[in-house]
Amino acid sequence: MQLSGSPYEERLTAPRSWWLVSFLVGLAAALMLLPLGTLPMLAGLAGGTAVAAVVASSYGAVRIRIVGGALIAGEARIPVAALGEAEVLDAEEARAWRTHRADARAFLLLRAYIPTAVRIEVTDPEDPTPYLYLSTRAPERLAEALRAAKGPV
Repeated sequence: MQLSGSPYEERLTAPRSWWLVSFLVGLAAALMLLPLGTLPMLAGLAGGTAVAAVVASSYGAVRIRIVGGALIAGEARIPVAALGEAEVLDAEEARAWRTHRADARAFLLLRAYIPTAVRIEVTDPEDPTPYLYLSTRAPERLAEALRAAKGPV
């Protein structure tokens, strides 16, 4: 999903089912407050749903962007010149790289509800991070945008 004029931008939004879970959290809060009366029950429904929705929304607010020669993934910002080749990972490979192949020094931007990812080597000798693992719904587009941002080799 292209959101701005940058070469690549994606928001890793929470799945729709999480909004149903937000309502169910509000319903649970309402049931806990039911013995106190109707108004506390309604306040529990509204408040519980709102708090759960804010949590779901903030978890899904993380973005991956390429802007001004830098890759911005969540809170991380790294110049594309310090990055090596981007490897597109299908669901099976992505699972392997977040489990038994994972390196504890790697930067992982994981979203369990997104099965595909990109693994990008970090070539900066000053950076101890061996690679970036980024969950993305469009791994081919992100890899292509990174190649384009680096320019001709």
